[in-house]
Amino acid sequence: MGYQMAKSANEVEVRTQFIRHLLNDIKCMEIMLERGMIESGIHRIGAEQEFCLISQNWRPNKNSELLLANLKDDHFTTELARFNMEINLDPVDLKGDCFTQVEDQLRDLLSKAKKVAEKEETYVLLTGILPTISKTEMAFDYMTPLPRYWALNEMVKGIRGTDFHLHIKGVDELSVKHDSVLMEACNTSFQMHLQVDPEDFVKSYNWSQAIAGPVLGVCANSPLLLGRELWSETRIALFQQSIDTRTSTYALKDQNSRVSFGEFWETGTAADVFKNDIAQHKVLLARPQESDSLEDLKKGITPKLKALNLHNGTIYRWNRPCYGVGNGKAHLRIENRYIPAGPTIIDQMANFAFWVGLMLGRSDAYSDLTTSMDFRDIKSNFIKAARTGKESVLRWRERQVSVRDLVTRELLPIAYEGLGKANIESKTINKLLGIIEERAVGQTGAQWSIKSYRKLKANMKQDDALLALTKTMYENQVKDIPVHDWEECPDYPDTHEHATQIGHVMSTRLFTVYEDDLAEMATQIMEWKNIHHVPVENKSGEVSGLLTWTHMERYKEKIDTPADLSVNDIMAKDIFLGYPEMLIKEAIDLMKQNEIGCLPIVHNQHLVGIVTIKDLIKFDNDQRSQ
Repeated sequence: MGYQMAKSANEVEVRTQFIRHLLNDIKCMEIMLERGMIESGIHRIGAEQEFCLISQNWRPNKNSELLLANLKDDHFTTELARFNMEINLDPVDLKGDCFTQVEDQLRDLLSKAKKVAEKEETYVLLTGILPTISKTEMAFDYMTPLPRYWALNEMVKGIRGTDFHLHIKGVDELSVKHDSVLMEACNTSFQMHLQVDPEDFVKSYNWSQAIAGPVLGVCANSPLLLGRELWSETRIALFQQSIDTRTSTYALKDQNSRVSFGEFWETGTAADVFKNDIAQHKVLLARPQESDSLEDLKKGITPKLKALNLHNGTIYRWNRPCYGVGNGKAHLRIENRYIPAGPTIIDQMANFAFWVGLMLGRSDAYSDLTTSMDFRDIKSNFIKAARTGKESVLRWRERQVSVRDLVTRELLPIAYEGLGKANIESKTINKLLGIIEERAVGQTGAQWSIKSYRKLKANMKQDDALLALTKTMYENQVKDIPVHDWEECPDYPDTHEHATQIGHVMSTRLFTVYEDDLAEMATQIMEWKNIHHVPVENKSGEVSGLLTWTHMERYKEKIDTPADLSVNDIMAKDIFLGYPEMLIKEAIDLMKQNEIGCLPIVHNQHLVGIVTIKDLIKFDNDQRSQ
């Protein structure tokens, strides 16, 4: 997430000075490009591993600060949410056993994290979106308490002028409002970096855009969010909407999202790519600069372009251009941000090798994409792949082709050639690209998740199914089984023992009526569906009462009365309400003491679920019997 001491750019003086440094950084980059001062002729790779921290109940665990303190290792850092962490791997030269080096370091660091986490009764899990994450973990208490994160939240909300509205439609539909950028923390990725030559940067960047759709399609593993089956790679829609600074207006106008694929092929130099982003996106964060990049350049000091990098860190291109300094030398690289974390280390390494091989194997036929391929086809491919993953049909060089065929027949040969050019070990090439081929003709992580989740939900409650899915992911990850070999998730009869809150066991498939509905219609619905409790909502969507089987019977006794009675005339108005975070035991005690049969569950007075005393007592008895 960049510099942790960055502040909101609302302070006029800080903002003004920062923008001056930002403009000087661009001038400095142009001079360096003209003078050949940016490293060329060498390729390096690097990566950032984001991962989830989960409790032994398979739910998010907000103890990242404690683990970071105990790790005492600069490779680790916090993320936006307290249930996520990140590993920054060391860059290595792209040759020989470089992928083995990256894999070995990643395994060592993850092993270190697991050992520290186990002492705190915490597991480490690699997954694009944690299945068991809930709305509860989106509260401010789960945001990492660092100034940069609070500043980012303040600025994004300030520009929007309203709360965030998340609306994603797949097989299911998710529509929910939220008051912070924390929904972004549901995303966990494996970010891959490739250093490229400055003179080839724009062509390489455009090629990275062209291959993004099919690469994403065969790597997708995040189809679930808050129990809903959405996109094959739901992270793409979630990330864009969770930090979207755009607002809805009555005017029809184009607005640029800070999370985007792009709108056109890039042209010119690397500096022009950065210029486009500065021109299109407001400065969100700022910090005082210790030195001026142009002055550093005059003194013979390699400038770090800190203002440019901070601004670039608040623009979330799926393929992000990056400038950096290593061992006193400036370089340019492309960061691939669309690949999800997991589902295993070996899957991630296969994704890495596939992408790097494609980048290096680009042939002359793809040298000038601005004339040979339509950018809107490429962007469409990316969106299709995010929605339907490996099952997508993409448009590639004026023809329709499935992800499977494009990957196996055209892209894998390019990747083999590219890795061969870099003199990567043959056994490594065959092993890692072989995994991609098996996944392309077999199953992806997204396909496994959907198939398993549907099977589990046929026999289990939603929360139990999500727990079972997460538990299986963890077990397969420990065994390091590539996802194309994963078997369907087995039933876990003991998953409900991990439920502690009402939100874990409540029913979310609800029948409701309005206060002004006809009482006759409401009671008919209860009979048709054999429902014993129906919550009543007012015009604002707030729970205002409850209809029960007893009310229905009383109404039927008054059937000779005028037929214009409304629900408001017969409902119970003095009712008890619960909330998702309420402990199950607390709810049982409340219902027993007040002799009530059901409890509507609300969030900010809006109905989100319902539980009955029979269900809770059965659940409690099941737990005691284990």
